[in-house]
Amino acid sequence: MTTAANLAHRLPKAELHVHAEACLEPELLLRIAERNGDELPYASIDEVRRAYDWPDLGAFLDVYYRHIGVLRTEADFRDLVESYLDRVAEQGVRHVEMFFDPQAHTRRGVALATVLDGLVAGLDAGRARHGITGDLIACFIRELGLEAAQETLAELAALPAFDRVIGIGLDSIEEGYPPQMWAPLYAQAEGLGLRRVIHAGEAGPGENVGHALRVLGVDRIDHGVRCGEDPASIAEVRSRGTVLTVCPLSNVRIGMYPSLAEHPVGQLLRDGVAVTINSDGPAYFGGYIADNWVAVQQQFGLTEDGLVELARRSVAGSFASPERKAQLQAEIDAVLDEREREG
Repeated sequence: MTTAANLAHRLPKAELHVHAEACLEPELLLRIAERNGDELPYASIDEVRRAYDWPDLGAFLDVYYRHIGVLRTEADFRDLVESYLDRVAEQGVRHVEMFFDPQAHTRRGVALATVLDGLVAGLDAGRARHGITGDLIACFIRELGLEAAQETLAELAALPAFDRVIGIGLDSIEEGYPPQMWAPLYAQAEGLGLRRVIHAGEAGPGENVGHALRVLGVDRIDHGVRCGEDPASIAEVRSRGTVLTVCPLSNVRIGMYPSLAEHPVGQLLRDGVAVTINSDGPAYFGGYIADNWVAVQQQFGLTEDGLVELARRSVAGSFASPERKAQLQAEIDAVLDEREREG
């Protein structure tokens, strides 16, 4: 491992864009399926791993929804989060704000309380084991519509563990579902005291980023990589200092860009945009957070100072308390001091 790659792993960091359901590694999938008595169309772990090497986006979605079908009990959701935290503890993650898709489970007949309680239990177990703090962001599936999202948010707000849901977002299909149509949902979230984020400027046009900022008043943009294609949006992002939670390996893996070399993250960093680097769906998209950091560092020649800036920005751009942010920045300082002593 190079010096820069070692630093990318060691630096304390916050992960701001990762979907719980896309952390379902093959081994965990089989373990949960066996526990729940589910039959999957695989004869061996090698066949499972080959299914994770999907050829196109349609095949990925088929695999993804087939696999999350095994998640039914509180223990399943707890194990899902714990598995992720066990892995990223070795990659420097000290705080996580994890997406989950409540509608992906309730429409399968899984009670919302089961999902939320399990996810929270996983976060709590990870904090006890690794000292990683974390909370949840409920993402709503665009194609299920505004009314369904509002109803699900109201149901979430009535649950005892709702205090661990710090925000809302939108994911899934972006085209045809512009930010403007979701204004009532975001007003509802604001009334509940929630932070607001949105997947925008990923597969949809860059102008969606500007609309999300102006109309929905979002705090962060998830992906946002096409904002540079729309002058008004990139100007808005820069003037506000809006954090983008970019997931480069994911974008390449799903075919948005032919290669990392052609991904706009390098230009966004050079332009001084507040980019953070995240994993999105590490079980399916080619790597966990530090793997993304190393790939970006190697492709675009980030210096060690650039990696330190990524770490500090991930913390500053999080929704953690001021006290926790100060702790995490101090942890970054401690790693840098230790490296200096090591020579």
